[in-house]
Amino acid sequence: MKVSKAPKIATSDTMPLNYYQKEDQVLLAVDCIIFGFHKKSLKVLLIKRNFQPEKGKWSLIGGFLKRNEQLDQAAERVLSTLTGLNNIYMEQLYTYSKVDRDPGQRTISVAYYALINVSSYQYDGIHIESAQWFDLEEAPPLIFDHNEMIERAMARLRRKAMTKPIGFELLPEKFTMRKLQNLYESILNKKLDKRNFVNKIISLDVLIKLNEKDMTTSRRGAFLYVFDKEKYEKKVEEEGFIFKI
Repeated sequence: MKVSKAPKIATSDTMPLNYYQKEDQVLLAVDCIIFGFHKKSLKVLLIKRNFQPEKGKWSLIGGFLKRNEQLDQAAERVLSTLTGLNNIYMEQLYTYSKVDRDPGQRTISVAYYALINVSSYQYDGIHIESAQWFDLEEAPPLIFDHNEMIERAMARLRRKAMTKPIGFELLPEKFTMRKLQNLYESILNKKLDKRNFVNKIISLDVLIKLNEKDMTTSRRGAFLYVFDKEKYEKKVEEEGFIFKI
């Protein structure tokens, strides 16, 4: 005699209970403002959308949060998908939640900004065909509230660069003092007095001057420097050191 088995009852281990099925379901996205520095210009990485809504228009790179991810993990995944890069400087910026910000569906976006040294990283180029670097002053109009995201990211970057050594994330490992000044002029969007800038940087005592020169800029060449991260972190820990330009 064949005994029929009782039907298996779903539990929280086999199927999650939807306690909130009566509540509104809202999408959660991450958008990444990716800054790079090349030659004398601060740039932002944009993509041309190949899907609706706003197909064919320029936007930041982004994606939706997956069930098994934390926000930082989602941002890292989006960034890695685009550039193939990992372990770069990235910081959560702001949450955008206007009801009509995305015409496709009710979507909340958490914005991040990242800093990439365009020339130093070895990778096989941008992994999305429609991606392109733009000088900040020449960037096209963007979809949704992405222009607002860039403006907020630039304001944060300017504040951070004045009090933290995050600017070095945008430079090659070895750089000239002129290159460093070009970077800060690009971030701050203003000219800096060369003598005052050099004296200030030297007084911080966080750079190592090398016995090497960059011979591409002049016949005499310019000495190369590296940022001493270990020394900086030790000074912060032991002295309460404040990096300030």
